[in-house]
Amino acid sequence: MDIASLFSVKDKVVLVTGGGRGIGEMIASGYVAAGAKVYISSRNAETCNKTAKELSAKGPGQCFALPGDLQKVEDIKSIVAELSKLEDHLDVLVNNSGATWGAPIDEYPDDAFQKVVNLNLNRVFTLTQGCLPLLRAKASTENPSSVINIGSINGIVPPAFESYAYSSSKAAVHHLTRHLASRLGPEGILVNAIAPGVFATKMMAGTLKKNGDKILEGVPLHRVGSPEDIAGTCIYLSSRAGHYTTGAVFQVDGGSTVGSKM
Repeated sequence: MDIASLFSVKDKVVLVTGGGRGIGEMIASGYVAAGAKVYISSRNAETCNKTAKELSAKGPGQCFALPGDLQKVEDIKSIVAELSKLEDHLDVLVNNSGATWGAPIDEYPDDAFQKVVNLNLNRVFTLTQGCLPLLRAKASTENPSSVINIGSINGIVPPAFESYAYSSSKAAVHHLTRHLASRLGPEGILVNAIAPGVFATKMMAGTLKKNGDKILEGVPLHRVGSPEDIAGTCIYLSSRAGHYTTGAVFQVDGGSTVGSKM
C-alpha cells in the first residue's frame, strides 16, 4: 500500500461546474492545491476568468476557464467541445452548478420551479452524458474516472424554508447518482454525490445573516463548513482511496441531518 499516493490527484484533469465562486470555487481550489489540472465553468465569464487566474497563481496545479450557461444545452455542447480540443480524457467531473428559489407555496412561480429543476437536475444528466467519451477514454475498473454530483442535505431532510424546487431537485440528484453508478460502474466510471450542509457561500449569505445563530444551533459541530471539508471529500472520492466507492451520498454537514434541532 502506497500511502504517499493514496489520496493523490496530481496531474488529474478535472472539470468543476459553477467553479467561479462558492462551493465550486472551494472544490476547484482544493484540486489546484493538490496539483491537478482544473477547468471551471460559470455563467459569468468575468468571474470565471478571474477565479481561474487567481487559483493558477496559487498553484501548484493549474486552472482554466470554460465559461458557459449550464441552463442551455448549446452552452454545454460548447464546453464539452472546447474541453475535447484541449484534453484527450477527463478524470473527474464535478457537477456543482445549481440554483435555488424560495416563495410561499401559494405563490411559488412555475417558471422558477422549472428553472431550478432544469439546472440542478436535468443539466447534471446532460453534462455527464456529454462528457462520457472523455470520462471513458482512460477509465478502467482498476483506475476509474469519477463523477461527483453536488446534492444537498435539503434533499435528505426537508428544509424549514419554502424552497420546494431546490429540495426536490437535490433529492432527485441523489437518486440519479445511484442510477448512474449502477450503469457506469462496469465501464470504470464511479458516480457519487455529496450532500453539503451549511457553507459560507453567496447563496447562503442572506440566510446566514438573518438566521445564522438559529441554524448553527442545529449543527452538532456548531460551525459552517470550510473549503477543506468539501474539497477533501472530493479528493477522497477521485483518488485511489475512493476507487471502491460508488453510488454513495456523503453528508458533509457537521451532523445537521442527525441534529435534534434540524
